[in-house]
Amino acid sequence: MKEHLLFIDTEASGLPKNWNLPYDSPGNWPYCVQISWVIYSKDQKEVKAENHYIKDNDFTIEESATKIHGITREFLDAKGESRKDVLKLLADDLTIFEPLVVGHFMQFDIHMLGADFFREGLENPLKKDQTFCTMLGSINLIKNPSVKFLRLEQLFKTLFRKDLEDHHNAIVDARATAMCFFELLKRGEISEETIERQQIESVKEVPESKYGCAMPMLIIILLTFLIFHL
Repeated sequence: MKEHLLFIDTEASGLPKNWNLPYDSPGNWPYCVQISWVIYSKDQKEVKAENHYIKDNDFTIEESATKIHGITREFLDAKGESRKDVLKLLADDLTIFEPLVVGHFMQFDIHMLGADFFREGLENPLKKDQTFCTMLGSINLIKNPSVKFLRLEQLFKTLFRKDLEDHHNAIVDARATAMCFFELLKRGEISEETIERQQIESVKEVPESKYGCAMPMLIIILLTFLIFHL
């Protein structure tokens, strides 16, 4: 296990129209409206937490997205920060701590952040082979054969027998992902071997280009999951 783990979550302005298009395709990729991450040491002690809203006015928030996370343009104008500044903070933490980056539906966060790093002309320090997805890592807990993946709130309730409050607030979801990860580790559902195996599988996918990505069938399945999740 790496010395540090960074648990990340994003809320977005909408959904991608086409997952196979590059990041520079006009109007295709949504924008992050909230980016949150929490860093823990490998002995599960919280090191720091960051919670940021994005105020840049180069996007609109789809009504369907606002219904999910409750974030409005008015809120971002009042509470938001520069996208570039927030991404630089994240890049700094990724460089300084060299963590294992963990998310629930990690592919979504990878591409939302990838699109925003591209927009700002910044190098993307988030690499697939340094990540782990708790959604993919918890499939052994699924009891219903018609369910492909557990949503974060479903995994949380399965593990802790209580509801996840304030879901779709990125900082809440990042901390919930951390709780789930450590509990899965404790139960032996994930291990060094399963983390490494997932990372190996991720780099076997069609590689991203500097200006976009090519999405395997797995992402189509995950997109279907996300639509039902929303």
